[in-house]
Amino acid sequence: MDTAAADRPSATYDRIGLGYSDIRRPDPRLHVLIGQALGSVHTVVNVGAGTGSYEPEDADVTAVDPSQVMLDQHPGTKKVKAGAEALPFADGSFDAAMAILTVHHWPDLHRGLGELRRVARRQVVFTWDPTHRPELWLLEEYLPEIREMDHARLTPVAEVAEVLDAHTVTPFPIPYDFTDGFQCAYWRRPEFYLDSVIRQASSTFAQLPPSVVEPAIARLRADLDSGDWHRRHADLLGQQSVDYGYRLVIAGG
Repeated sequence: MDTAAADRPSATYDRIGLGYSDIRRPDPRLHVLIGQALGSVHTVVNVGAGTGSYEPEDADVTAVDPSQVMLDQHPGTKKVKAGAEALPFADGSFDAAMAILTVHHWPDLHRGLGELRRVARRQVVFTWDPTHRPELWLLEEYLPEIREMDHARLTPVAEVAEVLDAHTVTPFPIPYDFTDGFQCAYWRRPEFYLDSVIRQASSTFAQLPPSVVEPAIARLRADLDSGDWHRRHADLLGQQSVDYGYRLVIAGG
């Protein structure tokens, strides 16, 4: 296999895309926040659109994604297979550009963000900060390899905001019953990480070899069975949400 190709966003999501929408169900609270950030817009380009999560219902949306597997699951009628770094649209084609949990996959972040600014007057980016603390217990106790991967591919939110010349950066603490099954979604429901189907819908897990993931999950299973996890994390069990560094970055007019 071409290692470089396997690391490209299209290759990653071609592998994990089937069944993705069953686990990655848009959370209505995040949907409202993103909708407020987009405002009253008529045309939107969703870059790294995947299956169309968090798109506004009352706008004309063009979905862009490098993975055909993901585009095939998108319900819209305007779908373009392309990468963020070379959007095939004229300057100012859209009222807004949105990019939700995707910028860490872009081979050239600065160029991709520049394209968002070029094709739309407003930019709305949802991402997370690898330097934020606290971090998810899963990284510290079971899979430090995720931390290494995130630090290698993620750009601090401050830099994303600077490149976009953002005027607003809004924190989004993750609710305990969050429905969108990305990496931190199950911070208070550790048993969900035992499900291989749930893990497969996360690009982080999907990019780690089974030789790394399976022993870590076996340790988690043992700690859940023994009650050790619940004793260590009794403080989490009563919390409604935790800030793990997820941020909505808003730029433009």
